[in-house]
Amino acid sequence: QVQLVESGGGLVQPGGSLRLSCAASGSIFSINAMGWYRQAPGKQRELVAVVTTGGSTNYADSVKGRFTISRDNAKNTVYLQMNSLKPEDTAVYVCKADRVRRYSWSSSLDFWGQGTQVTVSS
Repeated sequence: QVQLVESGGGLVQPGGSLRLSCAASGSIFSINAMGWYRQAPGKQRELVAVVTTGGSTNYADSVKGRFTISRDNAKNTVYLQMNSLKPEDTAVYVCKADRVRRYSWSSSLDFWGQGTQVTVSS
């Protein structure tokens, strides 16, 4: 089985910074893309940022210029550096691994983490 474990969430004041980490563990041959989603109370889950194996990135317009996603392929870990945080960034941040193949011959599956709470408040 593949597990995603997030860390780094917490309470921060507006304008502050946090760094989230998500490590995928288990028998893993390859992971296509890794990304971060968030879900605020009463709202739908939305894409925050995604990074492919090759390093291509995509960001939600609301976080461009403030958040940076990066990835360590050797460690199957993805990071989200969040700067200039705003109260509207408050949400549960969930990591996703796209098209994970456990072996070279296996089909691919998507996996989700449990989520980590980020609260931006004074």
